[in-house]
Amino acid sequence: MEKRIGLQLYTLREPMESDFTGSLQRVAQLGFQGVEFAGYGGLAAGALRNLMGELGLAPVSSHVSFDELTQRTDAALAYALELGLSYVVCPWLPEDLRQTVEDYRRIAHTLDTVGEQFRKHGVTLCYHNHAFEFAMAAEDGKYALDELYARSSPSSLQAELDVYWIERAGLSAVNYLERYAGRCPLVHLKDMSHGEEQAFAEVGEGRLDMRELIEAAADNGTQWMFVEQDQCPGDPFDSVTTSMRHLREWGYAQ
Repeated sequence: MEKRIGLQLYTLREPMESDFTGSLQRVAQLGFQGVEFAGYGGLAAGALRNLMGELGLAPVSSHVSFDELTQRTDAALAYALELGLSYVVCPWLPEDLRQTVEDYRRIAHTLDTVGEQFRKHGVTLCYHNHAFEFAMAAEDGKYALDELYARSSPSSLQAELDVYWIERAGLSAVNYLERYAGRCPLVHLKDMSHGEEQAFAEVGEGRLDMRELIEAAADNGTQWMFVEQDQCPGDPFDSVTTSMRHLREWGYAQ
C-alpha cells in the first residue's frame, strides 16, 4: 500500500506565526505530500485552498479543538468543506471533562453526534490520543481510549493514533494499529529519544522502530502518516528536514 507522508504543522507553529505562506512553501520544497493544519493563519478557506493548490500540497486534515467542534460545529464543518479537507481531528480533551470513565462515555456520544454530521457531508471525524487516555482503565482491562471507540460508531468517529504517546504510556503502538485496523486512517509519526526523559525526537533519531510502525500502519489501512514533533531542540525546520531525510532514505518519500 502507498505510504502518503504529510506534516502536522503544529511542529512549525513558531515559524508559521511569523511567515505562514513562506513556511508552507518550505514544507512543499521538503517533499511532503500533504499537511495537517493546526490553525489557518487567519486566511479564508478559499484563499488557503488556492494557496495549497499552487504549492502542490494536499490539505488533508486539521486539528480543531473540542470546543470548536461541539460549540461551533457548523462553522468548523463549513471551513473544512471549503478548504477541501478529508478529515477533521479532535486533538485534545479539556481535563475537567475527562475525570471518569463515564466522562469518556459522554464524550464518545458527543463526538459520535458531531462525526455523524460531518460524515453526511463527506468529512471524517477522528480523535487524536495522548498518554492520558491510558492512565484510566475501563472495563475488561481496556483503557479510556478503547472506551471512547467502543461507545462510538466507526462511521462517525475514527482514530488518529499517535505512536509516541502510546509507547510513552508503556503500550505497543503496533498492537494498537492492529487493534484499530480499518478504523485508523491517520497516524502521527513521532520518535522518542534514547534518554530517560523520553523526549520527542526526529523520525529515525530515536528508540522507536519507525519503519516497523510505518509498515504496520499501512498494512492496517492507514491513509496518511504525519510527521510531528511537539518540541524541537533548535530550528523546527532542521528537525523536519532530518525526519524527511530518514523517510527518504527508507524509501517512503522522494
